Amino acid sequence: MNALIDDLKYRGIIYQMTDEENISKLLDNEQLSLYCGADPTAESLHIGHLVPFLTMRRFQEYGHRPIVLIGGGTGMIGDPSFKSEERSLQTEVQIDQNVQGIKRQMEQIFDFSDENGAIMVNNKNWLQDISLISFLRDYGKHVSLNYMLGKDAIQSRLESGISYTEFTYTILQAIDFGHLNKYYNCKMQIGGSDQWGNITSGLDLMRRMYGDTQAEGITIPLVTKADGKKFGKTESGNVWLDRNLTSPYEFYQFWINQSDADVVKFLKLFTFLKKEEIETLESSLQNEPHLRRAQRRLAEEITEFIHGKEALLEAQKISEALFSGDIKELSSEQLKDAFKDVPSATYRDSDLNLVKLLVDTEVSPSRRQAREDIKNGAIYINGERQQEVNYELTEKDKIDGEFTVIRRGKKKYHMIQYN
Repeated sequence: MNALIDDLKYRGIIYQMTDEENISKLLDNEQLSLYCGADPTAESLHIGHLVPFLTMRRFQEYGHRPIVLIGGGTGMIGDPSFKSEERSLQTEVQIDQNVQGIKRQMEQIFDFSDENGAIMVNNKNWLQDISLISFLRDYGKHVSLNYMLGKDAIQSRLESGISYTEFTYTILQAIDFGHLNKYYNCKMQIGGSDQWGNITSGLDLMRRMYGDTQAEGITIPLVTKADGKKFGKTESGNVWLDRNLTSPYEFYQFWINQSDADVVKFLKLFTFLKKEEIETLESSLQNEPHLRRAQRRLAEEITEFIHGKEALLEAQKISEALFSGDIKELSSEQLKDAFKDVPSATYRDSDLNLVKLLVDTEVSPSRRQAREDIKNGAIYINGERQQEVNYELTEKDKIDGEFTVIRRGKKKYHMIQYN
């Protein structure tokens, strides 16, 4: 058995393979070119997109050549696979902008540095040159309508309705595979489990058009959490790879807060740690779970990989400051990241009575409790304990003239903003 396939199986990455024996043979005998694609439906990918691309990076680690396809062409159509309704079409300008954002993220994931490095392509470059007549004569004649209707992705949309535009998506992706096979000697496509129909359609079209191509496909299981909830979402929405949409601190916190039931699985899927280290972390999880070594290692590895060492150190600095309650060393920008999702209130007044403020913001349930909290040393302003019951907040309590951070106890934060 091929060592790479063994590693993928250990990590739980493989869902389906078209021909395991031939895939192993190809991996053993040549530097295999393989591809995975992403349509630019947004300006950034989110972590739900990551596993197929991280898997392709694993192939690169074993000496094979990834082809990163960004679907500037297919993104104008929209993949109907297991979507309950038609996607809204984006403008060409918006799609081109999205392409640039995703390209920057792919440059973080893959090594494009030398002649044997990864390749990045945009299927708009060849799909836009195919005329309608050519599409129907050169490709459409090789695709059986019965074959298309038999695909699960199409079947799932027949009742709710599917436009001819989305119906043709599978053919366009098949054209991509054929193009990459012909011009880049690409012999494998990787995708999520929802892409099996598109991958096999590509293989079928290639064989009909070009004969035996030795091309194969691998799909990856949908990532789920132990409690059955959807992976990759928080209360505020998707966890994006773009730091302007999800800051490195938020990104780091998402991973460090994973449950004991999920963390080993995610170490296998999302990091490049060796089996021996993962097993050591699993042992620590079982014997000393309070230390949360596995969660910290997961957060460190994936944050540094996506955002770099400097961003990881900043995320750790913010986390440590919040844990200790000492936030004086954090910049205003770091504090904004840290308190992005905490309760907040906006005030115009420069001078605010602390007791009234604690009640108004529900940090304390009553004036009496607020006074007791202050006397007992439970109230902090910008990380410093305040025990004066008649205290009035003034300009000196504003950070950069914009906000004040109130804390009750160890973890109950509230942000006061000024306008």
